[in-house]
Amino acid sequence: MRAICNHNYKTTALRWLGVFAMVLQMLTGSAPVGAQSQRVYVLTTATTGGTFYPVGVAMATLTKVRLAPTQGVALAAISSAGSAENLKLLRTGEAQFAILQALYGAWAWRGEGPMAANGAQTHLRAVTRLWSNVEHFVLSEGFVREGTLADLGALDGARFAIGKRNSGSAGSGEHILRALGVQQAFEPVYLGYGAAAEAMLDGTTVGMNAPAGPPSGAITRLLAARGGAVQILAITDAQLEAINRRYPLWSRYAIPANTYPQQPLSVASAAQPNFLAVHADVDADAVYWITRTLYENLGFLQAIHSATGELSLETATDGLPVPLHPGAERYYREQGIEVAAPQLAP
Repeated sequence: MRAICNHNYKTTALRWLGVFAMVLQMLTGSAPVGAQSQRVYVLTTATTGGTFYPVGVAMATLTKVRLAPTQGVALAAISSAGSAENLKLLRTGEAQFAILQALYGAWAWRGEGPMAANGAQTHLRAVTRLWSNVEHFVLSEGFVREGTLADLGALDGARFAIGKRNSGSAGSGEHILRALGVQQAFEPVYLGYGAAAEAMLDGTTVGMNAPAGPPSGAITRLLAARGGAVQILAITDAQLEAINRRYPLWSRYAIPANTYPQQPLSVASAAQPNFLAVHADVDADAVYWITRTLYENLGFLQAIHSATGELSLETATDGLPVPLHPGAERYYREQGIEVAAPQLAP
């Protein structure tokens, strides 16, 4: 227990040390904006093996380079366990921005599911839809029968990595498997993406769950090492209908052939949107400038991670599970985007 506590302490200390270093650099830098007007907001992401973290770092870097010198506003990205922890950090004020799965946003806004204990979190606001969080359920070839999620129902107690404990990956994965009635068929192992891929490589687990914007670094490494010995499972139309029965957030998503090493065929998967969330109390001007900077520099983001290729003003407000922040709303209205009434903050 002491070793675990020490590990958690060191992880937390290191990620906050990074935030402190960025704040210190901004406050002692030579930007034309006075030090007293600097506003650095913490953006919480997820584990380093998925897509949330590298995209969060890209957004933070963009704001530091393009926005801090002129407006004194920037984001500082930190890693986390994912959507569930991100909601906690927003609620406690340890972070002001977060990347969230739409499912977690809906749970938190309504006070349902795993978020029920904290009640309806009406301080949540949205900045923009981001990219599609594509389901990657990967299984060792020896356990593949149909090549769909139905195969998870026949694991007969084998170990399957569902995601890091309290992460968005674990929560959404468990929601999907409950909807299909296969959640009791295996022994869940709670690992982040990188550790889950390593566990498949050393044979201590037979599969893993890694929702992410393709390409996921962990899945790329796994398929490069194992190739035809593992398979990304497809999701049938009937399975997709069952997943959407309570929260209709997922849509069909085909992972193109050759997205990953030794993946010669397209995979019929599904995806829910991710979105950039913000606390309602964050200054509207700051949210406006962050939103504007993101959309005026899409090429910068796309050069860092291909998942950001989905960002578009035309779809920026589609499928958001919580109301828009007034700062983001202002920018979209300037761009001629009609904002539907249900998306407006109460």
